[in-house]
Amino acid sequence: MRTRIFFVLALLLGACAFTASVFPVFWVPFGVLVGLGLLGVADVTQRRRAVLRNFPILGHFRYLLEAIRPEINQYFIESNTDGTPFNRELRSVVYQRAKGVLDTVPFGTQVDVYAEGYEWVSHSILARDLHGEPAPRVTIGGRHCSQPYDAALLNISAMSYGSLSSHAVLAMGNGARAAGCYQNTGEGGLSPYHLRTGADLVWQLGTGYFGCRTSEAGFDPQAFARQAARPQVRMIEVKLSQGAKPGHGGILPARKVTREIAEIRGVPLGADVHSPPAHSTFSTPRELCEWIGELRRLAGGKPVGIKLCVGERSEVLALGKAMRATGTCPDFITVDGGEGGTGAAPLEFANSVGMPLREGLVLVHNMLVGFGLRDEVRVIASGRVVTGFDLAVRLALGADLVCSARAMMMAVGCIQARRCNSNDCPVGVATQVPSLVQGLDVEDKSERVASFQRETVEGFMELLGAAGLSRPEELGPDRILRRTSPREVATLAEVYEFIEPQSLLVDPVPESLESAWLAASADSFVPARGSACRA
Repeated sequence: MRTRIFFVLALLLGACAFTASVFPVFWVPFGVLVGLGLLGVADVTQRRRAVLRNFPILGHFRYLLEAIRPEINQYFIESNTDGTPFNRELRSVVYQRAKGVLDTVPFGTQVDVYAEGYEWVSHSILARDLHGEPAPRVTIGGRHCSQPYDAALLNISAMSYGSLSSHAVLAMGNGARAAGCYQNTGEGGLSPYHLRTGADLVWQLGTGYFGCRTSEAGFDPQAFARQAARPQVRMIEVKLSQGAKPGHGGILPARKVTREIAEIRGVPLGADVHSPPAHSTFSTPRELCEWIGELRRLAGGKPVGIKLCVGERSEVLALGKAMRATGTCPDFITVDGGEGGTGAAPLEFANSVGMPLREGLVLVHNMLVGFGLRDEVRVIASGRVVTGFDLAVRLALGADLVCSARAMMMAVGCIQARRCNSNDCPVGVATQVPSLVQGLDVEDKSERVASFQRETVEGFMELLGAAGLSRPEELGPDRILRRTSPREVATLAEVYEFIEPQSLLVDPVPESLESAWLAASADSFVPARGSACRA
């Protein structure tokens, strides 16, 4: 077959060459045919792609269509409500609120309100008008904290400089300062772009210890103290795991590691930057609590918390036992869900590892309630917050405040191209390519971040007023309803179990947590399978 193809190509090229020599006007199409002929020869002789080898030239259309498939799907095939991970309706409301334009929906909902899983807020005949009321703030800082922080209800979740561009970091920081919320630095360290904006910062300390890292990649207490003393650093968050890839560690591809990023993180240039899956400073729940106390001391009494995507239930209860045993608690716990998504992750981890946010949030809330620690430790829910209703559900399930990452990316221009891990983000948000970064206007996008944050919190407050409530802490799981079948409805208080205060300090403990409680120990994260140990 290939012999015949070469023979036909040779005849065609010969005929075209003769025609072009007689009629010069045919030189252009002749050049095109020569190019196609050479492409066909290359396709037939290469060995990596069977489609091109069997269908030279024509096979390229297959790869072209595959390359533009996401865009065709997003712009021409998806409905307003069936796209993933965020459908067009949700993306549109972020863009509209970020731009400060009309964000109301005409002609009724497009959501199937009789579908299983549909949720809504139970409103009241005695609804309240909370429009224009100042947005509530949440004080974070336990009895050992000398510099507590008053946080907004909605904040910018952890995203590192390196995974985000400098312009995206600046825009989010400026927006956070204008909106009065905080910006989490992500585990990539305190970059000049985080510090330049004057925004309140939560410095995230990951397993790579970027920003306070020894030459052996360990933790440097002196370097930590110097960085934590910065006035913009309002809290420190120790990242145990993240929703995108719990138990995997962080990855910054080499193509995104510029000389500046390498200097900020203290890593080699031209190599992938890997954060280990686990910390080297502690190995037991007790040691973690003791280290949190040491970090708080080094930070001059600023709030110190932890972030985790919940895995083993016994590990969460082991942490509670360690808090009671040591008398040292984190000032806050950030719960990330397995549906988290700003970090690049292997498919197996993105799809199949980590407890979803709601289950993890309820478990952490129950742990604190059961050990009598809920008043001392704030709970932050991180992940997939786009609307005021998203915020309401998370607060109803036990969170004190929330953080959002992907919605904030959309507020600065992300179009869900899903190229965050390839360094060619077309709108300059998740790339280090200078020509792409320059396309993101910092001043304009800063205003959009602030506008989105304010309007989303305002949307939540309006929902709160519709429910006849005036304060976020009045919103309980009984006020959110879910359709569990075509003819059955339940409140979230009925869907999830909420235990009684201090019920993990007396016998018998709640039956649903008994096996995990028995397996938990303040001195080990490893579950004591089949043991009746009650350490």
